[in-house]
Amino acid sequence: MIVSNNLKNVHSDLRGNLYMHALELEKQGGKILKLNTGNPAAFGFKMPESIRDRIVSDAEKALGYCDIRGREDARESIADYHRLNGLKNISEEDIFIGNGVSEVAYMIITALIGKTDEVLVPSPCYSLWTNFTFLAGGTVRYYQCDESNAWQPDVNSIKKSITKRTKALVLINPNNPTGALYSKEILLEIIDIARKNNLVIISDEIYDRLVLDEKEHVSTAALADDVTIVTMNGLSKSHCICGLRCGWLCISGLEKEKRVLRDALIKIASVRLCSNALMQLVIPDALKDSAYTKNMLGQDGRLLTQRNATTEELDKIDGISYVKNSAAFYLFPKIELEKYGLESDRDFAEQLLNQKHILVVPGSGFSCADNKHFRIVMLPEENELRRAVKDIGEFLRKR
Repeated sequence: MIVSNNLKNVHSDLRGNLYMHALELEKQGGKILKLNTGNPAAFGFKMPESIRDRIVSDAEKALGYCDIRGREDARESIADYHRLNGLKNISEEDIFIGNGVSEVAYMIITALIGKTDEVLVPSPCYSLWTNFTFLAGGTVRYYQCDESNAWQPDVNSIKKSITKRTKALVLINPNNPTGALYSKEILLEIIDIARKNNLVIISDEIYDRLVLDEKEHVSTAALADDVTIVTMNGLSKSHCICGLRCGWLCISGLEKEKRVLRDALIKIASVRLCSNALMQLVIPDALKDSAYTKNMLGQDGRLLTQRNATTEELDKIDGISYVKNSAAFYLFPKIELEKYGLESDRDFAEQLLNQKHILVVPGSGFSCADNKHFRIVMLPEENELRRAVKDIGEFLRKR
C-alpha cells in the first residue's frame, strides 16, 4: 500500500507519539495530567445555559441538511458580530460555517493553494496551518515571531520570506501557542506587505474574546477594506464547546476578489453537504451571551486565576523564562536545556511524562526552531496547576 506523498510532512504533536505514550501509561494505571490540548470541557468548564436551552428546545429543527454555507440566521448573526468588530462591506454571503475552525481552515487552504503555491506561516505556529498546506501539496515558508518583543511577528522576516510563489499569509492572533496579542501597528505593517505583494491574509482569531488584563483585540480585517482577508473564528474556546465543532470564516475585501473566493468555497462546501446543523442553532444565542466569556476573564474568573497561578509558580523555577500571555490559555516557556543536561524540548517532554505523568507539547511541535520551548495549557483548576508546575520544578532540580 502506497499512501499519498502529501502526507510526508504532516504531523500533530498535540496528539502524536507523546500523546499515544500517555494513553499507554494510563492503561497501565497511571494518572496523566494532559496539558497538551486546549479542551476546556475536560477540566470542568460547562456550556453556557443559553446554548443548553437552545439545543434542548430546538433540536428537531436541525435534523435535515441546511444551506451548504450554513443556516441563514447563524450567518447573519456572525456577520453582525464581525461588523461590531469593525469589518466593513460584509454580509451573510461572505460567511461559511464549518465543523470547527479546522474544517473551514481546510476549505480556505484547499481553495487557494496548489502544488506550486507557498503559504507564509508564523514560527511558532499551530500545526493545523502547516498540515493543511502540506495536504494541499503546497509549500510552507516560515516567518519568525520575536520572543524579545512579546512574540510579535517580525515584519522584516515576513518581507524576506516572500517569493513569487507566495499566495497567502497566515496570522494567528491571539496566538497559539504563545498567547500573544498583536499590536495594531504590527497588523497595519503586515496588511501593507500583503497589499504590495497581492497576498491573501488568513487571520485566525478563534481566541479574540479570551483577552486578559483588560487589553483589546484588534481584528485584522477591521484595518483594511482593499485587501482580501479571511477571518477565522468560532465558539469552541470562548464558550467551551469544542465537541460541538463550531467554527466559521468571513471573507472581506474587494467585491470582485471576494466573489472568486466565494465561488471556490461553494464548490468545496457542496461536497460535504453541510456542517453540523445542531451546532449552528446555538450560534445566535452564543454570540449574544458575552457575559459567560467575560466571567472567565474577570478578577475572580478561572482563566485569569489560573494564568496567575501558573506564572507565580514558574517564577520560582531557575532556568525557565516566559513571556506572560495576554490572551487565550497558553504559555510558551523557554528552558535552559544545558543547565539540566537535556538534549531538546522533546527530551524534556518525554522525561517529564515518564517521571511526573505530565503531558506537555514540545515547542518543536509548533515549528519553533530553537527546540527550547514547551507549551502549557492553563485549564486545570488553580491548585492542580500549581502542583503541576511545582512538579516540573522538582523534575528539573533532581536532574
